[in-house]
Amino acid sequence: MSRSVLFGLVLLIFLPLDVRGQEWSAEQQEVWQHVETYWHMYATEDVEGFLSYLHDDFSGWTHTSALPRDKEDMARYLPRGFETTETVLYDVNPVGIKVHGDIAIVHYYYTRSYLDMSGGEHSDAGRWTEVLMKQGNRWVMITDHGGSDSGS
Repeated sequence: MSRSVLFGLVLLIFLPLDVRGQEWSAEQQEVWQHVETYWHMYATEDVEGFLSYLHDDFSGWTHTSALPRDKEDMARYLPRGFETTETVLYDVNPVGIKVHGDIAIVHYYYTRSYLDMSGGEHSDAGRWTEVLMKQGNRWVMITDHGGSDSGS
């Protein structure tokens, strides 16, 4: 059994019952749909599409980065990452979504399987917290923090 499938099963077992049975409001569902959309863009290596979901003043900080990265940094790093890895499978699962007017706070778990440059398959699992702002009909990310639970 792959590590990502095992992690998903363990996650389902240990999630509090109120999270698994959570009824999301229409507004929370709208926010989550945008998170799923930019994850799909990331997984399909759509750099421009993914970047369009980052606020112009975005500032995010992964567990492994020495310093936060802005949108310009992301525009430089994403293409390089896509040259060295290819996502083959991913899953994102919301844990909490709070909406305060045009600001949303989203907490979720992710799992991802990917291929490296030599074709070796790897798994990654972790969690993210993102703050999004509604701009027109889209929720765009203004900050995030998280990453792999393994620290890699």
